[in-house]
Amino acid sequence: MRRLRVWLARWLPGPVGIDGHETWRTVAGAGAGILFAAVFSRLLAGSGPVGSWLVAPLGASAVLVFALPASPLAQPWAVIGGNTLSALAGIACAGLISDPALAAAAAVALAVLLMVQTRSLHPPGGAAALLMVLTHTTQFHFAVFPVLLNSLLLVCMGVLYNSLTGRSYPRAQLLAPGAGLQPVHGRGFSAADLDAALAHYNQVVDISRADLHALLEHAEMAAYQRKLGVLRCGEVMSRAPLTVQFGTPLKEAWDLMRDRRIKALPVVDRAMHVVGIVTNADFMRIADLDRHEGLGERLRQVLRASGLTHSEQPEVVGQIMTRQVRVASEDRLLSDLVPVFSDDGHHHIPVIDGQQKLAGMITQTDVVRALYRAGT
Repeated sequence: MRRLRVWLARWLPGPVGIDGHETWRTVAGAGAGILFAAVFSRLLAGSGPVGSWLVAPLGASAVLVFALPASPLAQPWAVIGGNTLSALAGIACAGLISDPALAAAAAVALAVLLMVQTRSLHPPGGAAALLMVLTHTTQFHFAVFPVLLNSLLLVCMGVLYNSLTGRSYPRAQLLAPGAGLQPVHGRGFSAADLDAALAHYNQVVDISRADLHALLEHAEMAAYQRKLGVLRCGEVMSRAPLTVQFGTPLKEAWDLMRDRRIKALPVVDRAMHVVGIVTNADFMRIADLDRHEGLGERLRQVLRASGLTHSEQPEVVGQIMTRQVRVASEDRLLSDLVPVFSDDGHHHIPVIDGQQKLAGMITQTDVVRALYRAGT
C-alpha cells in the first residue's frame, strides 16, 4: 500500500511557482503572440480557410515562448526549426505511407529524431508532424507557409514582448567562454562536477546549462544563509584590533605583526577611519619574494631606517600599504562574506561602524568558527 501511495502521488501536480503578476504577463503574451501571427499570416494569405494560414501547434508553442521563455525548448531555433522540420517529416510520411496509423507514428518518430539531431527539440513539433498526417497534407510548401511563417512571427513577438516585460529572450543556453572553469560559489562542487552529473542523468533537462548553474549558486548561498541565520559581522568579528597609522615605521609594524602572530594590520587615520591595510604580503613584495636567496637580509634592509630626510626606500607603512581596502559594515550578513573569502583571495576584512570608523576585524578563522557553530 505504501508503494501504491507513493506511485499515485506522482500523478499529483506540483505548484506552478509563479505569482499573479507573472500569470497575467504570460496570459497576455500568449494572446498577443497568437494574434500577431494570425493577423499577419491572414493578410499574406489573402483568403482561404483558417487552416491554410494558421496551424494548431502554434498554440502550444505560444505556451512555451511566453510562459517558459528561459526553457531550451522555447528558444527561437527550437520553435522555428522544430516546427518546420517536423512539418516536413509529417508531409513526407503522409505522402509515402498509406496507412494513417503507421504514417502518424513514423511522422512523430522522424520529427523527434530530426529535432534532437538539429538541437531544435520543441514539443509542439510532434504535433506539427501529426497534423500533417491527420490532414493528409502532401505539399511541402505548407511547411514554409504557414508553419515556418507562423513560427517566425510568434518568435518575433516573443522577443519583443518578453523583453518589454522583463524576461530575457532569447536566453543564453551556454555559459560565457571560460565561465565553465570557475567553481560554483558554494565551493561544494565545480562546474565540471555539474557537467558530470548532467551526463550521468542522461535525460533532457528543461532548463539551460547557464540557468542551472546560476540556480545552484543561489541555492548554495541560501544554504549558507540558512545555516548562519541572521548572524551579522559585528557578532563574530574580533573587536578592538591592533592598528597602525600612515607614518608608523615599517619595523614597528613588522615587529607588532611578529609578536602578536597576525598577518594584517588595518591602517587608520586619527579619526579611526580605514585608509589602508598592510599585510605580510606587502612586506614580502618590497623584499622581492621571488628571489629566495638572501630574502632575510633583504627584509632586514627594508626594515632598517635610512636616517635620511629623503630616501627612495620605503620607510613607513603608508608607502607599502594596500590602499583599496574591502570593508564590511557591522550589520552586514556574515553569509555575504563567504564568497569574498573563498573566491576573491581575502583573508582579513576590516569591519566599520555606523560612523565609518574601524570597529573590528573579520578573518577566515572567524568565518570558519561561525560556520562550525552554526552547524552544531
